[in-house]
Amino acid sequence: MKNKNLAIRVKELRNRKGMSQEILAEESGLSLRTIQRIENGETEPTGDTLKRLSNALNVNPDELIDWTIKEDKGFLTFLNLSALTFIFFPLLGILVPFIMWTSKKDKLKDINKVGKELINFEITWTIMLFFIPFLLFLLVKTGILESVAFRTIIIPWIIMYFLNIICIIFNTIQIHNKKDVKYYPKIGFLRK
Repeated sequence: MKNKNLAIRVKELRNRKGMSQEILAEESGLSLRTIQRIENGETEPTGDTLKRLSNALNVNPDELIDWTIKEDKGFLTFLNLSALTFIFFPLLGILVPFIMWTSKKDKLKDINKVGKELINFEITWTIMLFFIPFLLFLLVKTGILESVAFRTIIIPWIIMYFLNIICIIFNTIQIHNKKDVKYYPKIGFLRK
């Protein structure tokens, strides 16, 4: 790790949060002189010091050390397309993207936004997929509907599968064109 890069990153984060060196020293429990030495690249902080700084700046310790958050459009595209595994089994559309997202969380530009949007959409979609037949079953049992033909259950499922595929393809194009992803409907299970 180069002191110069860490110094730049700490100063950049502190300024972005509108903190003075004094406030950062107070929030982190470090001395003002330690903060000044780190920002001037005069010292290499210990693990405990890095942990204190990251807590005070409200960032991941990796974000301090690896100060360049890389842009990897290919990984974001692959993350988005990984949700197509729902075709084989609906829960795979949640699991595979979740594993990919957590492996690169906070290390790639836009990974958190794309990952959370995608996973929230897939969770919502999966709940709806299993809710429709259950709702139809309840309506038949309560007598609101007299009987439900098999196609009454299959047609909404087919429509939902196509909508999921269309959303994934649309957002893959959005990622390729460096635009924001838009997944609807979704419930915010993972907060931003």
